[in-house]
Amino acid sequence: MFQLLIDNLKTNLQKPLPGLAAQFEMAHVKREKVLPDSLDAEAYRPSAVLILLYPNAKQQTSVLLIERMTYNGHHSGQIALPGGKVEPGDEDLKATALREFFEETGADSTPVIIGKLTPIYIPVSRFMVQPFVSYVSQKPAFSPNSFEVNTLIEWEINELLNPETIKETVIEPALGTKLKTPYFDVQGKILWGATAMMLNELKHILTNMHTV
Repeated sequence: MFQLLIDNLKTNLQKPLPGLAAQFEMAHVKREKVLPDSLDAEAYRPSAVLILLYPNAKQQTSVLLIERMTYNGHHSGQIALPGGKVEPGDEDLKATALREFFEETGADSTPVIIGKLTPIYIPVSRFMVQPFVSYVSQKPAFSPNSFEVNTLIEWEINELLNPETIKETVIEPALGTKLKTPYFDVQGKILWGATAMMLNELKHILTNMHTV
């Protein structure tokens, strides 16, 4: 069943993507819609993330998330996907996504990339993020980077597809700033912002496939 899902997903990732409409269903109320093509290349920092799918111990398709360490920065402590900004030695954005994935998770197997989602701009950090979708046939052994990653989270795709995991809250990303936002309830943790927007686009694709 897992390989069937991956094969179907790979096919559907080559079709027109749900795009911004799907992403912005999970955007907070103050977020402005910014099209990637409308931005000057000097106005953003190119980056990439990796969405890794794999069968867990119960043979349920899961996605790997990370909980970032607390630090003095815009994305401190957030639930996210492995990834980061382009470095000079990266051949392309795909290389960036894989390098960051290995640096942050210490995985012992190499994911197979099967497609990509719609790029998303993060105004607060000026990142233009390209999400790549990948898989491994068996769960890797992980050795997360203790300087960047507080913990790794294994989240079953069935939970992503469950409408009851979408909730709403008010967060305070900075002192004196409050934002009303939808979020995914991930094992009691709040997954919001750009990561939620990217995963919601993946959710639309999976839902339209009529298979899990």
